Amino acid sequence: MARTINTPISDLRHIRDLMERSRYFIGLSGLSGVGAGVSALLGVLAIFTYGWVSDHPVTYVPDQLGLSSVHPWGIAPVPFLFCVATLVLTGALASGFYFTNRRVVRMGHEFAHPRTYKLLTNLALPLAIGGVFCLALIYHGNGGLIGPTTIIFYGLALLNGSNFVSEELRLLAYLEIGLGLVALFFPSYGLFFWGVGFGLLHIVYGLWMYSKYDTNEQGR
Repeated sequence: MARTINTPISDLRHIRDLMERSRYFIGLSGLSGVGAGVSALLGVLAIFTYGWVSDHPVTYVPDQLGLSSVHPWGIAPVPFLFCVATLVLTGALASGFYFTNRRVVRMGHEFAHPRTYKLLTNLALPLAIGGVFCLALIYHGNGGLIGPTTIIFYGLALLNGSNFVSEELRLLAYLEIGLGLVALFFPSYGLFFWGVGFGLLHIVYGLWMYSKYDTNEQGR
């Protein structure tokens, strides 16, 4: 019978793996980020097309259109933006669950784990606060700041959840927060910043994480 010879280095690696498993949610797939990024870019394309059809600036749907403005598509801007946001969020969550659950099963773990609920709670709190803040912006007629605000609060949510995922997620969080702060000074380009933050950064980050972790695990 073959015997496994333990060395101090292998013991340290084993201890480190156990510590990471006890701290992090193991299983978040890089393809989840790619799926979220693609969903966001499709949403940006829909909003861009909506603005182009209505012959208004494509970077932001003006506040004065409100809830009752006539649009060639038969839907006012605020309900349209709400529908697009809902579809983008649904697509991101669906792809995230599918790819992450697939990786969790492949690694022999369970998706329904206390660390999963801690991760979701830490992500949901800043997002909920940001959502209420955005509703207040709409109420007071400051809709041009919605794009930067959503990016900033999303970055804060990632930073809050990075304690349960991986250290690499902090990098994406800092990039999102920084991008959102810059976007505050260019509110008329909020849609473009939104596409970069939720679309391109997600895709680049997801591909990086996929090549770093997922591909190595599949080759084992």
